[in-house]
Amino acid sequence: MSRHTLLTVCAVAAGALALSACGSTEPAADADTSQKSGTALTLTDASGTEVKLDGPAKKVVGTEWNVVEHLVSLGVDPVGVADAKGYNLWDGAVPLKNEPTEIGTRGEPSMDTIATLKPDLIVTTTDLPDAAVKQLREVAPVLKVRSADGADQLGQLDKNLDLIAQATGTTDRAEQIKKDFTATLAEGKQALADAGLGGAEIAFADGYVASNQVSLRPYTSTSLIGTVNERLGLKNAWTVEGDKDYGLGTTDVEGLTTLNDDVQFAYIGNKGDAASDPFGNELKDNAVWKSLPFVKAGDAHRLPDGIWMFGGHESMTAYVDGVVDALTS
Repeated sequence: MSRHTLLTVCAVAAGALALSACGSTEPAADADTSQKSGTALTLTDASGTEVKLDGPAKKVVGTEWNVVEHLVSLGVDPVGVADAKGYNLWDGAVPLKNEPTEIGTRGEPSMDTIATLKPDLIVTTTDLPDAAVKQLREVAPVLKVRSADGADQLGQLDKNLDLIAQATGTTDRAEQIKKDFTATLAEGKQALADAGLGGAEIAFADGYVASNQVSLRPYTSTSLIGTVNERLGLKNAWTVEGDKDYGLGTTDVEGLTTLNDDVQFAYIGNKGDAASDPFGNELKDNAVWKSLPFVKAGDAHRLPDGIWMFGGHESMTAYVDGVVDALTS
């Protein structure tokens, strides 16, 4: 099952589930020469399409939460956002600073609504169907970024940020974001090592309920969070295989019995969506869940709300802060 299908199932079954940040979300520095200049830009996006702009884009629409986070981190307030309410619920690391127009859902943005905004640029991802992207290109220039790459998640994160920064004239800010995140990873790794947790096993998952059955998604070593965990010096405990783009696997509560007794288990829920926490709700009285050694030992950690697991550098910074605090407290 694709990640897009999984997210659709999660959205139907568990509301918004698709399931302190380092760095600032201040506007881009005036030193960005590309922002000062009105020089036309020609960029090549993830689909290989040449995207031509009269100059750095100012009125930008984002159709997916990860690109919206990139925009806000870069100091660009998007004029239109798909499911802005859900974004503010799940991406607390980089909240919206303005009140953008709702343009529909992430999987089905409203072409008519976007057209009324007269954007300079629409930023979307490879998760959006080609037919929808084709329609968007009739409204305004469209910059498509690759949603995820199981072979190099952090490298893809940097590429996406850099491409959006080039399109919006905020390259200086992008460099600072990447520098801050590198420092955060180093500090987090050192903190875990100092606590004797270097090389500790960790299993991160999310879950959802459909037809009264709890399904779990392991975040394998090729997922974004799995990659971050390994950069922190932790070892991914999952042995299931993830999909090639997102590194997400599938299992159920019985699958948790294959994890080692001393594993650290982590997940993220959301107080604004009670259905997002099957571990604390549906599984709370489940005999298998209660019998797991890491649950008995208090090593099942709910991390802070508002960390988007498929977000950008600042979401991952919030994740590092959350997981380091949970494991060392």
